[in-house]
Amino acid sequence: MAENKLNNKKIETKVKTLINKIRPYLQRDGGDVEYVKMEAGIVYVKLQGACVGCPSADLTLKEGIEAILLEEVPGVIGIEKVN
Repeated sequence: MAENKLNNKKIETKVKTLINKIRPYLQRDGGDVEYVKMEAGIVYVKLQGACVGCPSADLTLKEGIEAILLEEVPGVIGIEKVN
């Protein structure tokens, strides 16, 4: 059990690190993304600024952020936005 918690913490740390590397690209266009939580391999994020209501936000989320997380972080199976 303790090993599983430690592994989850490592995964969460990797996710947060990658999101922080992605943020400047969104901020450059007036948007932003905030890590909220991770449960059962799903990463929950909140889009902010110009990303809210942007027609390309879902594309950025799925084909940008999610693709990077799926490739770089074993254990991540998807991404969802929260309001």
